[in-house]
Amino acid sequence: MQAGKPILYSYFRSSCSWRVRIALALKSIDYETVPVNLIKDGGQQFSKEFLALNPMKQVPALKIDGITIGQSLAIIEYLEETRPTPRLLPPDPKKKVLVRMISDLIASGIQPVQNLSVLKQVGQENQLTWAQKAITSGFHALEQILQSTAGKYCVGDEHRTSAKTSEPPLATHRVGCQGNWSMAPEKPSALRTDPDRETRRGRGSGDGWKSQKLSPVDTQTSLWIWGLHPDADAPNSLSGVHG
Repeated sequence: MQAGKPILYSYFRSSCSWRVRIALALKSIDYETVPVNLIKDGGQQFSKEFLALNPMKQVPALKIDGITIGQSLAIIEYLEETRPTPRLLPPDPKKKVLVRMISDLIASGIQPVQNLSVLKQVGQENQLTWAQKAITSGFHALEQILQSTAGKYCVGDEHRTSAKTSEPPLATHRVGCQGNWSMAPEKPSALRTDPDRETRRGRGSGDGWKSQKLSPVDTQTSLWIWGLHPDADAPNSLSGVHG
């Protein structure tokens, strides 16, 4: 184990980075944040310095225990294996694979096809329609799965990992749909799960968008991101939402 604090390379609007911050907070791991602005200067993730850290030019990246890890789910798996308390994955193999399936559905099946790098390729006039289609299709599939797996959380009643993995993309789903929940499954199970959401909001754990370096001082937007309220106004731009 390295003597110094882990270092998380992150961007405040990156839901993948948010997922890692949640895991670090759950395990009470003290760490430092180095912000990587995905918009400024053409994208700081394309700098030579960051390329040396992560050849994929994506956040998050975590320096820990003398190694650098990219990809949010790989980071979380490493934290779980090296710092197993508190547990993030259920011990039962069947429940564990369901958590991983749901996490991969979001991280591999929904996010990449409407990520910033993809949106740049489809043209400004097509970005919203493209993102809405990708997100809505993915969340309809997620809803069908949760109908059979969800209890208090996305998988059963005991472990909250998959619910917390889902929370950041749920917030960005509202950005992608411009606040239009009519495009999402009615009363989605992913929002009915995670009963501790209100407690975490009040506690201010520091893993949310509002508390991150580079986050704009736009309180209304920050409250909207955390609140997930269907009657709130959504931000108008998709740029840089995912990283």
